[in-house]
Formats: sequence, C-alpha cells, structure tokens
Amino acid sequence: MTTVPDTYFTTGLDADPELGAAIRGELERQRDGIELIASENIVSRLVLETQGSVLTNKTVEGLPYARYYGGAEFADAIETLAIERATTLFGCRYANVQPHSGSNANAGVFLGLLRLGDTILSMNVAAGGHISHGHPATLTGRDYRIVSYGVGRTSERIDLDEIRDLALTNRPRMIIAGGSAYPRAIDFAALRDIADEAGAYLLVDMAHFAGLVATGLYPNPFPHADVVTTTTYKSLRGARGGMVLWNDERLSDRINHGIFPGVQGSVLLHGVAGKAACLGEALQPSFRLYNEAVLANATALAESLAETGLRLVAGGTDTGLMLVDLAERGVTGDIASKALEKAGIAVNKNQIPFDPCPPEAPSGLRLSSNAGTARGFDETDFAMVAHWIDTVLRASTDETTLAGVRSEVLALCRAHPIY
Repeated sequence: MTTVPDTYFTTGLDADPELGAAIRGELERQRDGIELIASENIVSRLVLETQGSVLTNKTVEGLPYARYYGGAEFADAIETLAIERATTLFGCRYANVQPHSGSNANAGVFLGLLRLGDTILSMNVAAGGHISHGHPATLTGRDYRIVSYGVGRTSERIDLDEIRDLALTNRPRMIIAGGSAYPRAIDFAALRDIADEAGAYLLVDMAHFAGLVATGLYPNPFPHADVVTTTTYKSLRGARGGMVLWNDERLSDRINHGIFPGVQGSVLLHGVAGKAACLGEALQPSFRLYNEAVLANATALAESLAETGLRLVAGGTDTGLMLVDLAERGVTGDIASKALEKAGIAVNKNQIPFDPCPPEAPSGLRLSSNAGTARGFDETDFAMVAHWIDTVLRASTDETTLAGVRSEVLALCRAHPIY
C-alpha cells in the first residue's frame, strides 16, 4: 500500500531549496529596492494569505450557486462577497470577478458583446493604449477590425474631435477608453455622447486608475460606460486578476458567458479570495488616504523630474502614472531602465506619443507612485527619488555613481520596511 509521506502536508519552501532561494531572493529585491513600475503594487498580508490558502485546492466552474462541481458552499460565499464588495465600491449593479487578468476581462467582454469582424475604436498602443485593445499581435487584433485613435501632437492629450470623426466614419460596434500609459483624466461623458451618435458600446478599461475612481479622486466611468473592466493588482493594491462591471441586466448573460466558457475555464478561487480581500480593504477610509497620497506623491515626482530638465508627456499627470521623455538626455528607455535597476530603482521602458524609436529601445520611461506610497514614501521621498533618477540618467555607465545611488536607495527602503 502506497501512502503519502508524513512530510507532504507539513513542509514548505525548505523542501525545495532552489525554488525557495529564488522566492526569498525576490522578497529581498522588493524589500531593498524602489518599485516605480505602474503595473505593480505591494499587497497586504491578508491578500498574500488568501492567495496562498487551501482555496488553491478547490475547482469550481460557473457562477455562484449555479456551479458544475459540488462542494462549492464556501466557494460560493467567497465569490459572492467579492461581487458585493465590487458593486458597492464602484456603484454599479453587476460584477464578474472571475477573469484571470485584465486582458481576459476585455477578451470576455468582446466575445460576449461583439461578433467576429466587428469594428473596435480604441487608443493606439503607441499613444498610450493597451495591447489587449487591439494590438495586431493579439487575438483581439486578429479577430476584430481595429481602428485606432491617438493624441494631439502638441497637447499629447486625447483629441475628442478625432475620435468623433473616426467613429462616424467607421461606425464601430465598440469604443474603448483607457490604456496603460495615458496620464491624464478622460472625459467619459463626452465619449458617451460620441458612442451614442455612432451606435456603439462604450467600454472603459480603468486598470491604472481604478483605485482613484473607487475613492472619488478620478472621474467615474459610470453612468457613462456600458461596461467597465479593470485589474485588481495595480491601483487597487490587491490580487492579480481582473473584473468586469456593468449596470444593464440585459448584458449579464452575454458578459458572463463571454468569460466562462468563452475565454477561460475554472475559477482561480484563491485569486477571487484575494480580490475579495483587497476590495474589502478599498472600502475602508484608509484607502482614500492612500490614494490622496498617491496623487500628492505623483505630483511631487513629476514636478521634481521637470525641475531637473526632463520633459513629462502631456505636461504631467492626473493619476499615479506618468511618462518621461528621455530624448534630451540622449539615452533610450532600455538603457535607462537597466542603469536604474542597478541603482535599485525598478522602472519600465515605454514609447512616448509619436516616438521615433522602436518599442525595444523607446524614448521614454513609465513611472508610478503606487507601490512607493504603499510602503510609506512621502512627497519628500519622491522628490529624492527624482533626484536619483536624474543622477543615474546623467551617468548611466558610471558604476561608482550607480553604487552610490544604490546605497541611498537602500537606506530609504530600510526606513520603510515591508513584510
């Protein structure tokens, strides 16, 4: 008779030294470095514990109380809690919290509401849009007809007149607002008017500003949007995954079926629990204080960078996110990001609007105040971060300079420990 070893249910990372070393190394990297990547944040211990819980063992398919598998009593309770918290937080009637990612949330909505070959009008990735909104390399770009809008060459802001002209000329079935690298507020009411005139759905992807929406610090897509999608791990400071939100009951079956069985199978129940956890945290008064600090810190970072002579795309930011133009420094984003990483500062290279350089070696950097704010950095700290970025950009190949900045970064991080 074969039995399970006694240690099977009791050993942890020590049972796999190689894997354990890599995970502990990542913890050390997070503790001792400054995270400025806009798609990252630092979750609470509650979120960590829910995602590492016994929910990992449970498989469910379908919606709460209508599952295809048995033994779902607690799974139903957890997912219902996440749904209730999502609708309360964003002031909408319906939510699907099952998407494994923001891209899956978008894909499920497209599949549920559109027909293959329908026209989608969305922001060009080169102007700040998201690849899941129709980049040629994605299924969305392959399966639908994509028409792209951009930003004004001078203002670097969304041009509503251009969107209206494109909408009336191409008659899209869906217009998408929101992206991954657009730092300014979006006029959702104006886009609703354009969508109505063109006979289109309006979808808002608020992944990068959902936390600000939740706390009333950014325009709310509702009641203007037909559907809103978001991730839960960026500005919501929680579990990795996505959500879909809407108000019209007539869309419910189409959206829910677009998610399952449309684009994905079983629910990642531990992820849904992590979403419930972070949504519960977002309903607390302290979450508004956090987002107020995100905005104040982003302003401090942007203004301090501008004082060093660096140009901010669109003149600054209305969110926690910003784009920095490196052209005047004669360095590309790939080189800058590698040098900053050596100095203990994690950023990501990014194209800027009308960038003459390719995505692999673009002219910009995308920065965010989200994660630094989560660990307690204030405006003075972010002003110092801007100084360190400037120092590194001026001496990106000087190992002594990079080591000097690294030691100062380490001191700041040790003053604001995590976990």
